[in-house]
Amino acid sequence: MTDADYMVRALFHAARGRGRTSPNPVVGAVVVSPDGVVVGQGYHQRAGEAHAEVHALNSAAGRTSGATLYCTLEPCNHIGRTGPCVERIAEAGISRVVASMIDPNPLVMGRGFAFLRSKGIRVDVGVGVELAARLNQPFLTLVHERRPFVMLKAAISLDGYIAADPGRPTQLTSAAANRHAHRARAEVDAMAVGVGTILADDPLLTPRGVYRERPLTRVIFDRLLRTPPAARVLSTADAGPVIIVTSPQGVAQADRREPLEARGAHILESDGTITTAMSMLGERGIASLLLEGGARVQAAAWDAGVVDFVRLYVTPHVLGEHSVRFLDGRPFWAAALHERHTEPIGADVMIEGYVHGPR
Repeated sequence: MTDADYMVRALFHAARGRGRTSPNPVVGAVVVSPDGVVVGQGYHQRAGEAHAEVHALNSAAGRTSGATLYCTLEPCNHIGRTGPCVERIAEAGISRVVASMIDPNPLVMGRGFAFLRSKGIRVDVGVGVELAARLNQPFLTLVHERRPFVMLKAAISLDGYIAADPGRPTQLTSAAANRHAHRARAEVDAMAVGVGTILADDPLLTPRGVYRERPLTRVIFDRLLRTPPAARVLSTADAGPVIIVTSPQGVAQADRREPLEARGAHILESDGTITTAMSMLGERGIASLLLEGGARVQAAAWDAGVVDFVRLYVTPHVLGEHSVRFLDGRPFWAAALHERHTEPIGADVMIEGYVHGPR
C-alpha cells in the first residue's frame, strides 16, 4: 500500500467526527508498522477531548516504535484543553509522520512539524491535501475568513421559484428530500433564516428524524425585531440557543426586545450588514451555518459574497411567473458551481457545489 492509501483510511476516520468537533477541525490518524501493517487508528471525537493522534497511538498499544503515523492535519504543539500531540508522538518512538496539510491555526502553523523534525522524526506533508481541505472547509473558513462556512439551501420549482406567494408557505420537496435536508441540519453548528420565514412558516428550526449530539444554534436575521415572542422556535431551548441578529434600531425598541429576551432569545446587535453579522457569529465559534431562507436574506448573503456552498432541491412543480424567485431574481447558474454534484432524491433532484471552490 502507498502513502495515499493509508491517508484515505485516515480521512475516512476523520469524517466520522463530522458535526461533533466544532470549532475544532475533524482529524483522523492511522499508525502503520515498519512492515506495513495498520496497528492503530483513531479520530478526533469531540472538542475538548483527545485528538486523533492520541487515539491512534493508544489503539496501537505499544506497537509504535519505528512506525509511521498518518494524520490528516498537522499535529498540535501547544497546550489547549488537551496536551500537545507532538510530545506523545515523539515519546511513542514514531519514526515518520505523513500529514495532509499544515494547521492554519496561528498557535500551530508549522510549529508541530518543526518540533517533530527537531526530534529526528521525518515529516512529509501534502498527501491527500485536497480531500483534507474539503473535509475541513468550516474550520478553514473560520480561521482564514473569521466567519462561518455558509451553505445556502433552497427548494425550488422547475421554473426557478421558491414559493407561490410572498409570506405563504409552499411545500415543494418530497419526503425523501426533506430527510436529506434534515441530515444536513444534524452536522452544522447553526442554521439561519430571515424574519420573513418566521412570520410565514413559524418553523421549529430543529433537526428531525436524525440524531444530533450537540446543541444547534438557530439564527434569525431580524432588523426591526418583528419576531413574535410566541414563535415556536422560542419554545425549543432544549435544542440549542436562539440568536436574533438585529440593528441598533431594533435593539432600541425595548417593547419588542424585552419580551423576546424573556423567552430566552439572545439579541445580537449588528450594523445591519450580513457581512458584519457573519463575523460576529464567527467570534462566537460558529464555524458552519446553513442558510435556509428566505429569498431576501439569501440574496443579501449572495450579494455580500459570504455564500460558500449551494445546495438546491429542484422539484417537478411549476409555480408560474408571479411567484417568489430564488435569490430574489438575481442571476444564478448551477452550471457555474465548482465540483458540482447532481443526485436524484425521491421525486426531486439535488444540485450542489462550491461557489468559489474549496478554500
